Amino acid sequence: MLDAAVQLASLGAALGVMLVAWLASVVMRDAGVADVAWGLAFVAIALVALVVGDGDEQRSLLIVILVSIWGVRLAGYIAQRHDGEDRRYAAMRERHENFALRSLWSVFGTQALIAWFISLPIQVAATDPTPATLGVLAWAGAAVAAFGILFEAIADAQLRAFTKDPESEGKVMDQGLWRYSRHPNYFGEVCVWWGIWLIALETGSAWWTAIGPALLTFLLLRVSGVALTEKTISSRRPGYADYVKRTSAFLPRSPKG
Repeated sequence: MLDAAVQLASLGAALGVMLVAWLASVVMRDAGVADVAWGLAFVAIALVALVVGDGDEQRSLLIVILVSIWGVRLAGYIAQRHDGEDRRYAAMRERHENFALRSLWSVFGTQALIAWFISLPIQVAATDPTPATLGVLAWAGAAVAAFGILFEAIADAQLRAFTKDPESEGKVMDQGLWRYSRHPNYFGEVCVWWGIWLIALETGSAWWTAIGPALLTFLLLRVSGVALTEKTISSRRPGYADYVKRTSAFLPRSPKG
């Protein structure tokens, strides 16, 4: 079940956040602002869906709380570790003469649309008023999402501490959660969004919105996350090839050997 008002308001919220971020990027000459705004776009979507939708308020409020914790923490973490424009955006800036204007749709607009699509479970949960109480499935989804938030936060904190240590220069992070997965932060993020989907699934009309977290999972594994990170990291960290041999790429499990 989808409501046009919720859909349009949610899209407007995502586009609004990214428009503000784009304006900031033009002033700063740094498209990396989009990465900071990414989590905040979902927070805006969840809040707007809660206000505009006629769904069960408890369910929408639960989603708002979880998404806000996830999105604000992620935005703060990315902003804290930001140190100049990411090489991806820098390369795009070199290729395109009028990158500032082009990035409005190629970076910021695209991310807004992707965030809107991934957030389909939020939109449906905010639209469908049944059931009127939170049941086992909603609380199970909340537990999965909370686990993902904590898992991602721990992984990020461990990586942050590692990169700030001068003795880590050129070394591979293979401690803590990174001993069991080469990308535990992405694993945590995927858990968050499948958890949100489970909460929405309790309405009975949201089964098809699995395409939202499925898209996020695909992007993190094949496009912007794991695949992109591992494309160049071996050349920058000599021990990474051995790390790949003994450590799972995504799902946490005991290392080989």
